[in-house]
Amino acid sequence: MSETNTQSTPITTRERIQAIIGGSIGNLVEWYDWYAYAAFAIYFSHSFFPTGNMTAQLLNTAGIFAVGFLMRPIGGWMFGRIADKVGRKRAMTLSVLLMSFGSLLIALTPAYSTIGVLAPALLLLARLLQGLSVGGEYGVSATYLSEMATEDRRGFYSSFQYVTLIGGQLIALGIQLLLQKLLLTEAQLNEWGWRIPFVIGAILSVIALYLRKNLHETEAFEHQKNSVKDERKGTIKELMKHPRQLMTVIGLTLGGTLAFYTYTTYMQKFLVNTVQLTKEQSTLISFITLLLFACLQPVFGALSDKIGRRPLLLGFGILGTLCTVPLLTALSHTTSMIAAFFLLLAALIIVSGYTSINAVVKAELFPAEVRALGVGLPYALTVAIFGGTAEYLALWFKQEGVEHYFYWYITACIFCSLLVYAGMKDTKETSRMKED
Repeated sequence: MSETNTQSTPITTRERIQAIIGGSIGNLVEWYDWYAYAAFAIYFSHSFFPTGNMTAQLLNTAGIFAVGFLMRPIGGWMFGRIADKVGRKRAMTLSVLLMSFGSLLIALTPAYSTIGVLAPALLLLARLLQGLSVGGEYGVSATYLSEMATEDRRGFYSSFQYVTLIGGQLIALGIQLLLQKLLLTEAQLNEWGWRIPFVIGAILSVIALYLRKNLHETEAFEHQKNSVKDERKGTIKELMKHPRQLMTVIGLTLGGTLAFYTYTTYMQKFLVNTVQLTKEQSTLISFITLLLFACLQPVFGALSDKIGRRPLLLGFGILGTLCTVPLLTALSHTTSMIAAFFLLLAALIIVSGYTSINAVVKAELFPAEVRALGVGLPYALTVAIFGGTAEYLALWFKQEGVEHYFYWYITACIFCSLLVYAGMKDTKETSRMKED
């Protein structure tokens, strides 16, 4: 960070809002790059894994999607350490640069028919780089947005992390709809058109890189930069002094991340492969429901500023435990686009109790010197194990002829998180951010 951006006076409201917008846009581009893979897998899976069985192709592609998640804990540790030791701004700038390179690599990798086994190997490398990037992005951006917000609007402003996270997926689906409906035939999409979104992602990442270079650093980081010893900043040793908080992050993330990835990244394939809708119908339903889902995040975030974080988490835990199996069972048997739309929307409304506030809840658990690491590392570990394998497990259960087992698996994980929500204090009242 340049000296000109170091705050000697408090940040004004206008500067605060500009920083939140700038940080959010960078977050949006990062997640667009991440989700473009999931959205276009139905078109490019055959290019890297030639086989006649669609489920098998998607299973292989989902396997690489899951492997990319294995890099997220490393990214959470690496970028969390950078953010706590050097600055939130520098960590976010570096993460978006790495994501850009991964997208460009996917866009330029030849098909299996051209270079053989090297094609899926390069796809795997690109996904590992993206996993490293997005693993660091979550913790750092959650910390940045929470610290930039004022105390009475922290839930509202930090909810924009998931607005932009969902927005990234919306852009990916929007580009897919544009290509499907107006620009390319299905044959062209299968042959070469799927590369377009990855080229766009690389270009958008360069724009995000420019925006992040001009961000303000947070007052919380500036305050602890000189008041806390370097050896305490962003280290595992220091983080392990907060075991209860670490376990809380893992527990509250477990059910939420599994439900989120089921109803977002996997749902498009579920609608095609299980509900038997067309790819175009699946994309349209996913796009509209995700748009409404994004709009709900600030509403729920603002609500948490009024009534607290814990009631929203409890609402998600209770409704998720009771409604997951009925919702997915009904969805798997419907033949109506309208019914599928409302069932998916109901599921996303329930999940909003988690997604809208999970970032601020985690940030409120840790002191500034280990906040980005404390938010990012345990979250990334949990997402790698449960969120990253959601799609693979769902497809595996389907291939084995017991798809409904996956519905019960989600329910069990949400129930485990519900136990954590029931036993934790409301972080709005006990926030460590009050010490910044």
